[in-house]
Amino acid sequence: MLEGNAYLWVKALHVIAVIAWMAGLLYLPRLFVYHTATTRGSQASETFKVMERRLLRAIMNPAMITTWVFGLWLYISYGDFSDIWLHLKLALVIAMTVAHGLMARWRKDFEADRNERPDMFYRIANEVPTVLMIIIVILVIVKPF
Repeated sequence: MLEGNAYLWVKALHVIAVIAWMAGLLYLPRLFVYHTATTRGSQASETFKVMERRLLRAIMNPAMITTWVFGLWLYISYGDFSDIWLHLKLALVIAMTVAHGLMARWRKDFEADRNERPDMFYRIANEVPTVLMIIIVILVIVKPF
C-alpha cells in the first residue's frame, strides 16, 4: 500500500501517462489518413514515415508502458477486486493496448510501402480509441457497476 501523498503521485503520473498515450492513439491514425494521400517514395511519404516512427517510439510506447505500470500499481494497491467497473476498465485498457499494437503494425506497412488500406479505414480506426476512452472515463468517474 502506498502511504500519504505517494498514492496521489502515482495516480497523477498514471493520468499524465494516459493523456500522452491517448494523444498518440488519436494522432497516429490521423497521420495514416494523410499518409495514404501521398505517393510512395515521395518526400512527403518519407516525412510521414519519420513522424509516425517517432510518435510511436518516443511518445506512444513509453506512455503505454508507463500507463500500465502505474495503473497496475494502483490496481494492486487499492483495487477492490469485486468492483465490476474495475474489471471492465481493465478489459477496455487491454482493448486499447490491442489497438496500439495494430497501429504499430500498420506503421510498419507504411514504412515498407506496403499499405493497401484506404484513408477511410484509418478514419474509422481513429474513432476506436475515442470510444474506448469515453467508456473508460465514465467507468472510472461514475462507477456505474
